[in-house]
Amino acid sequence: MSSTAERAADHGPDQDRVWTVAEHLDDILGHVHPLEPIELQLLEAQGCVLVEDVTVPGALPPFDNSSMDGYAVRTADVAAATEDHPAVLTVVGDIAAGSGDLPAVGPGEAARIMTGAPTPPGGQAVVPVEWTDGGLDSGPVTHMPARGSDPHGGSGRVRVFRPVKEGQHVRPRGSDADAGELALRAGTVLGAPQIGLLAALGRATVKVRPRPRVVVLSTGSELVQPGEEVGPGRIHDSNSFQLTAAAREAGAIAYRVGAVADDAATLRAAVEDQLVRADVVVTSGGVSVGAYDVVKEAMHEVHFRKLAMQPGKPQGFGRVGPEDTPLIALPGNPVSSYVSFELFVRPVIRTMLGGTDIHRTTVQAVCPEGVTSSPKDRRQFLRGWYEPATIDGPATVSPVGGAGSHLIMAMAHANALIVVPEDATEVAPGAEVDVVLLA
Repeated sequence: MSSTAERAADHGPDQDRVWTVAEHLDDILGHVHPLEPIELQLLEAQGCVLVEDVTVPGALPPFDNSSMDGYAVRTADVAAATEDHPAVLTVVGDIAAGSGDLPAVGPGEAARIMTGAPTPPGGQAVVPVEWTDGGLDSGPVTHMPARGSDPHGGSGRVRVFRPVKEGQHVRPRGSDADAGELALRAGTVLGAPQIGLLAALGRATVKVRPRPRVVVLSTGSELVQPGEEVGPGRIHDSNSFQLTAAAREAGAIAYRVGAVADDAATLRAAVEDQLVRADVVVTSGGVSVGAYDVVKEAMHEVHFRKLAMQPGKPQGFGRVGPEDTPLIALPGNPVSSYVSFELFVRPVIRTMLGGTDIHRTTVQAVCPEGVTSSPKDRRQFLRGWYEPATIDGPATVSPVGGAGSHLIMAMAHANALIVVPEDATEVAPGAEVDVVLLA
């Protein structure tokens, strides 16, 4: 449908129909898709979704190496070692991590070795330094002296007080992964352990879907930036901070523009200026039926709708600019704005990332207090505190604060949303309810 036809449809006989939550979300998701893959440096790829299988190019670790600071020995030489009758071995050299020139260990010999260092020819096991005298001709020690203070520690003799088995305290070549083994599957979200694995495999870059760029603007001439004094009739702008943080938590690169005054031309210019760095634009406020609802006035490409939900009845969605950038217009009350973000914006971000878990987890829990009132024909999302099931009882959820869409403090003390369906006007105490987990 052309933009002109779409605008006409919005103002036709269907303009007053009430959309369900699912209908509005389906319409939004029908216009977004995963971002095109790109090659990124490892740290830039954190939080992104892998688009290709990664295999192990060579054995990991690539050589047998010591898992302890100690002495590489032949097992036969220490088989009978005790504290009263230690094995006395000749130390033939030092092997530090990164060593390439390795001394061979022959009968009656040992090589001082550090954690991660390659095991030398002839070395069948590693005796931890705590099982030796550290070459000090005394009883067991707790550590090796620093090389700077004892440069001759790799020579002389060492007394060993305990035996070791073949391969003990040695990490064999390929014990983590063999060459050709699947290391990471396409679709994996790259967190710190996955980034570490890629680095260990020698990968400097990786092919991923990039994190979507989300630009957040709040609207309202009454808004004042935090840190500034509020005058009569003014309030601090919380939505732009809340939504920017929520977008980052969802995996996006989020840019906070801040509050835009209730002027259509100013808002239009602000949105157009941001399109160069936006995969999605999110606005809050100015979508209801008031005379100063600036988003409705300025953004003619956006479809504004009434949804069968509380909070968050007024919503908007459209595509703007030369690249048809999605713009999601949320209501301005802080709770309405946040709940709407979780229902509509978060799935967009997760879809663009290429992830499969685009929705928050929904579980069932008992609501001991029940819900005394819920609006007819609307799906209500109440702030709640969820407690998982224990051996003593089922999972529970309790309402936090009232139903008012301005009660931002209650939102800050909730970890879930209690869902009351459209066909229910109350929830009996002790009944089960659907719960959307926010963490």
